[in-house]
Amino acid sequence: MGITGGIAAYKIPSLVRLITKAECDCEVIMTESAKNFVAPMTLETLCGRKVHDDSSFDASIPHIRLSEWAEVFVIAPCTANTLAKIAHGIADNLLTSAAIASSCPMLIFPAMNDRMYDNSATQANISALKSRGVKIVEPSTGELACGESGKGRMPEPEQIMHEIFRALCVHDMAGEKVLVTAGPTHEYIDPVRYISNPSSGKMGVAMARSAWLRGAEVRLIAGPIDVDTYGLEVTRVKSAEDMLRAVRENLAWADYVVKAAAVGDFRVKEFSSHKIKRDGKDSITLELVQNPDIAAEVGRLKREGQVLIGFAAETDNIMEHARGKIARKNLDYILANDVGGENSAFASDKNTVHLIPRNESESVRTFSGLKEDIAFDIWSAIIAR
Repeated sequence: MGITGGIAAYKIPSLVRLITKAECDCEVIMTESAKNFVAPMTLETLCGRKVHDDSSFDASIPHIRLSEWAEVFVIAPCTANTLAKIAHGIADNLLTSAAIASSCPMLIFPAMNDRMYDNSATQANISALKSRGVKIVEPSTGELACGESGKGRMPEPEQIMHEIFRALCVHDMAGEKVLVTAGPTHEYIDPVRYISNPSSGKMGVAMARSAWLRGAEVRLIAGPIDVDTYGLEVTRVKSAEDMLRAVRENLAWADYVVKAAAVGDFRVKEFSSHKIKRDGKDSITLELVQNPDIAAEVGRLKREGQVLIGFAAETDNIMEHARGKIARKNLDYILANDVGGENSAFASDKNTVHLIPRNESESVRTFSGLKEDIAFDIWSAIIAR
């Protein structure tokens, strides 16, 4: 973990804490100017190791030892000055010396004023580093330390962790294109009321992110969800018909299609453009009509070689209902889960799913635990087959 002298360094203690919480070993190198923004003792307490700086140079040759030890080298925040030094091979402090000696995956998170970031010299340095295989993670747009607003903010620690995990993962899905649907749909009755379900979208996002971590190109079509979708190309939709249109637009692109969304089966036949008033009414009757079956439509349209993975959220006869959907919808796999269990309910961080292949001679696999871990195991099983 390399830290340079930018105000965004105040986020790094939180990042180091996340790294160690993930049971990773973390060594920290600070430039002298970085100490103006965060105390070395704070970082030493969080990582349980002595922080390295320019005073660490001795006969042990720390820049070589650290660069050989690391499995991923993160520099955050990275100032324009340090970016330029690494791009031009200048090794005038411990951090730049270790960076130039390093052969492991390197992630650089530039953080600076937007005009500094957009400067042609900075952009040339970024291009040079990218050409050498360095991953430059673009800063986000927002309020900057100088009071201006623009592109130059370092991502949040949780987002940096996604990039670290992606760098550490084996990219066994590199070159694959994965389309995932996630979350519920909202079928509006009038401008202020809708029919929906409790789906949080967590399982679908976990499937999308796990594929992204393993090197796949991922597009996520998401209903109304409030889940971190960092790193994913996201199309937001509301209704089942909206989702169907988005799926059709992306279907030819995809190698894998994961239908994890909890799409509403019905919508009102006649939408009221004005709020329905309760005055003078003891009850109202809504006539519902079926929504399109998106998974079945994909099964009908899918090309040779495309893999279609469906989900079945059931409350009874789980395996029987799931197997029936494989045939009806032309699925290659279906993931069946009981939405009534304590650890399998909608919006939970945990789940229990049964991976059922189309070929009945193949075994059914069951996965339980955190949805992120389950998603990773699902992809491993599918890739292996």
